[in-house]
Amino acid sequence: MRLSEIEQQHGFTYPALYRQLERDDMLAVGEYGPDWYKLVFPTLKDHPTLLLHADDFELLNIEAVAEAVETLLDADDYRHIDPAYQFIPFAQTGAGDHYCFFASGQHDGELPIVLLWHDQNEAQYLAKNLQDFMFHMLLNSMAEQDSYNEVSDADFKDQLAKTLATHARYLKPEQAQVLSALLARDIVHYEVVLPKGRKEAHRGLLTDIELASLREEFIPYENFDSCFAYSTAG
Repeated sequence: MRLSEIEQQHGFTYPALYRQLERDDMLAVGEYGPDWYKLVFPTLKDHPTLLLHADDFELLNIEAVAEAVETLLDADDYRHIDPAYQFIPFAQTGAGDHYCFFASGQHDGELPIVLLWHDQNEAQYLAKNLQDFMFHMLLNSMAEQDSYNEVSDADFKDQLAKTLATHARYLKPEQAQVLSALLARDIVHYEVVLPKGRKEAHRGLLTDIELASLREEFIPYENFDSCFAYSTAG
């Protein structure tokens, strides 16, 4: 199956950048299964596909995209998505929430990226287009070293360097330059302030405050993090 078949079937047009990613095999993640990490991941990790190393991001292959679109359109689906809204998934979280192109929210030729929560009636705006979403996800990756899986400092920076090598060409030059400059930094320890005065320790190449500042400077988006109800049921 090709992206063009999904477009024809559902009457929308993918962003040119996403079509380019398809042509360059940046969406070719194979079929997930019990042996995917053992058999497929090693063939991708040195030349990462789209956001391969990003936290809580599982890229869907084209067949899985087609299946997910059909599921969201199903009138019997438990989410009961308002037919006025057209969501085109391209990835998911580990919990099953979908990263989607918000096709019916197109503005000035841009397709916003939203996160469609599966267990609550909300879609959350993440970026005004795919390019800005990629940049933001890469900033997040640089700000958050994977301590859960005990990724070493060397492996952390190596993953980022390999990711930037395959992703830079799809970003604006100034976005790629920012990421390259961050990659040259030493890893820092920082604290994230949480509600009720709590603090949480983190490690990365930039702090959460720096990340927010860079997002505002390079990919400003008035809808960022705002949510809307996607269903009128109940």
